[in-house]
Amino acid sequence: MNPLELIRKVEWKDLRTLSAKEMLIENNISLPWFFISVLLAYYEYYWLALPFSGFFFLTALRQVHNGFHNALGTGKFLTWLSLYLNSILMMASIHAVKFNHIRHHKFCLSEDDYEGKSASMKWYEAILYGPKHMFLIHWITFKKANRQYKRNMLIEIISIAAFAFTVFYFQIHFLIYHMLIMFSGEFLMAFFAVWTVHHDTNENPGIARTQRGSWKNKLTFSMFYHMEHHLFPAVPTIKLPELAERIDNVLLELDKKQTF
Repeated sequence: MNPLELIRKVEWKDLRTLSAKEMLIENNISLPWFFISVLLAYYEYYWLALPFSGFFFLTALRQVHNGFHNALGTGKFLTWLSLYLNSILMMASIHAVKFNHIRHHKFCLSEDDYEGKSASMKWYEAILYGPKHMFLIHWITFKKANRQYKRNMLIEIISIAAFAFTVFYFQIHFLIYHMLIMFSGEFLMAFFAVWTVHHDTNENPGIARTQRGSWKNKLTFSMFYHMEHHLFPAVPTIKLPELAERIDNVLLELDKKQTF
């Protein structure tokens, strides 16, 4: 069964609409983790700050990922602002990531899918590939994107550079910690955001891996409902558990490969 046949069988369009509460959650989900992590780092409790920094990176990724697909429930400017501010906090041009992610959906695991290159690697190769992955995300945007994407990427890179210069010039130790952890997160993206959800799916790239089990999805903030996301990218992350239920009820014969 191809992805188009799957889409016809599952009711999903009502899931695109967010309530005011859901919109508030999706647009602010990363903030508590950020403030707790930098507060602990300010008092030099770096080991205690580390898990909160990790959850900030994960929830910020969820936030911008929804922004890529216009699924934050906000207008064009607020979505742009979310991507811009998270670029500074996550230490990468999120518009460059967006450009490659949209291409990933269009050319999934093909030669033109630069985001998905690590999917065909061994797990340790995907980890080692991480720094090159982040360089290519920006380079491909520079080479192939339209003027608007390039302008947004340039604005974000200049802002990141200004932020980094200020932090290091004034030796703001808790923000130096934050920046280093964010760079580490970016270098692991090829493994966590690509390899884990796409390895060994080349025979049917449209059916990515997914995750079942409530505690696992709570721990990962529903970010591993990846098959569901690829089939219905317009559905916000907060609605993916409900979408997964609908898929499971309607498509009992569908073979779902687990993420972990």
